[in-house]
Amino acid sequence: MKDLKSLESIAKNIRRSIVSMICEAKSGHPGGSLSIVDILTALYYDEMNIDPAKPKMEGRDRFVLSKGHAAPALYAVLAEKGYFPKEELMTLRKFGSHLQGHPDMKKVPGVEISTGSLGQGLSVANGMALNAKIFKEDYRVYVMIGDGELQEGQIWEAAMTAAHYKLDNVCAFVDSNNLQIDGNVDAVMGVEPLDKKWEAFGWNVLSIDGHNFEEIFSALEAAKACKGKPTLILAKTVKGKGVSFMENVCGFHGTAPTVEERDKALAELA
Repeated sequence: MKDLKSLESIAKNIRRSIVSMICEAKSGHPGGSLSIVDILTALYYDEMNIDPAKPKMEGRDRFVLSKGHAAPALYAVLAEKGYFPKEELMTLRKFGSHLQGHPDMKKVPGVEISTGSLGQGLSVANGMALNAKIFKEDYRVYVMIGDGELQEGQIWEAAMTAAHYKLDNVCAFVDSNNLQIDGNVDAVMGVEPLDKKWEAFGWNVLSIDGHNFEEIFSALEAAKACKGKPTLILAKTVKGKGVSFMENVCGFHGTAPTVEERDKALAELA
């Protein structure tokens, strides 16, 4: 049985780091970083075959943050896991820091691919997964895609590719919080019905509460059991999850909290 209480505590620490580092930087994307914390915690603390002491370990599982602007969440979980000192989180977006606004694979241990130009992550993940198939390696590739990001055409080309090559070692998450920088996803450019669309593209589709660890792990097990198809986990999430005044507020997509807001958020996350 997984220690869900421990995972919840780790997730809370990661959320505290996200709020603190973005406040310190006076720039960043708190809303969509906070919404993916529970999924990243499940992946990095239980699911993936990784070793922080050996970031390039052969046979390791890969994670691709396609929505690269949520880099604070990835940095926070990597630091919490021990890939680099947590103190470095406070250098986010500062001149000379390796923790830039979007993840850099050449500078940050544990980052598998540089991302930030939306729509490209799934294509990269497909390439990694094809490599595993060709060379008969058994690692898996996990991808985090934003729901607003699904408005990018390249995502759907990659969806076709993964199904065509039967990449059952690809597991993609959609961070379905229904908010993007310009407002409600449905109003900007509707993407629903996502389950039927991905199924039509040949994917195994699962729907979960993206903040419920039991549902996350159940879906991950089902994804591993599915053969011959890639899996899409449609995760219903809350933008700004864990900080009451940020939850479901579009303005916190790309606005840093003030010092006062940081302190209020940290009190809630205590």
